Amino acid sequence: MRLIRNPVQSFIRGVVRWGVAIPLWLLIALPDFRAITANIMVPYGGPAAGFGRLFIGLFKTIIIFWIANVLAGIFYVLPEWERVVVLRLGKSVGARGPGFFIVPPFIYSAARIIDVRITTYEVKATQTLTMDNIPVDVTAAVELEVEDSEKATIAVRDYWKTTEWASMEALKSTIGSNDLRALLSETEEVAKALKLIIDNAAKDYGVNVRAVRITDVRGPAMLTEELAVIARAERSAKAKQIQADAEVTVAKALVEASTMLDSQPGTMELRQLQALLEMSKEESSMIIVYPMNSLAGQQIAAAAAGAQAKSRKTLA
Repeated sequence: MRLIRNPVQSFIRGVVRWGVAIPLWLLIALPDFRAITANIMVPYGGPAAGFGRLFIGLFKTIIIFWIANVLAGIFYVLPEWERVVVLRLGKSVGARGPGFFIVPPFIYSAARIIDVRITTYEVKATQTLTMDNIPVDVTAAVELEVEDSEKATIAVRDYWKTTEWASMEALKSTIGSNDLRALLSETEEVAKALKLIIDNAAKDYGVNVRAVRITDVRGPAMLTEELAVIARAERSAKAKQIQADAEVTVAKALVEASTMLDSQPGTMELRQLQALLEMSKEESSMIIVYPMNSLAGQQIAAAAAGAQAKSRKTLA
């Protein structure tokens, strides 16, 4: 709520004010001031008559400038983000603006100029007990805008201060209905619940709460460390559970694959050839193929393996 004089409005009012005052003063008040000199020069009582004309001239000047100010004040030029609530004989007839418009004098009057831009303010709740009786300091940012200028003017004297107090009360109520872990880990859900409470209270004043964000939650340092340890343990347990579930899934897949390979003759030999093909892709691998019951093949494989192990020891 601000009464801002913008340059365009001031210029238009100034032109109207002096454009009305100067011609009227020249036509109505100036002859009285000219007559003062003539009356003073008249002997025997001339100065008394001159003072009388001076009083009349000053009175006319005051009336002329009052009329000029009234006529200049009927012109309004509001920027895009402002609205003015107009009253007719004390009753609201709605909001006007932005742009250029005229409010006729005497019967109509401007009650208040409202800024309808989105505004953000901060509310704090210090040493407020949570549902589990832990004192915390919580800071929240509230983003709002005036949705109904007429309600913001008529329904409440100071919509800004009233909404701020409603936000602080809602923040304390939200803290008291949640435990510390929820405030630390579920800030989005807490912020949504807080927004709903503030919005229900502010809509009676023509104010729309666009968003509420929990920006800071501070509890006892020792308790915060304990909660961090608990959270790490829960994450570790969850990771182990996921790994165990994955191993169970792999085991089930292996059982299913072995059952399928065993059900058809020759499929196991094909799987062995596929394994040999994959092993041959390694650069340092040596593959010796021999029949399962061949003694000579076994001796050749054992000799090759011993020679390879000996060469590795020599390089080491």
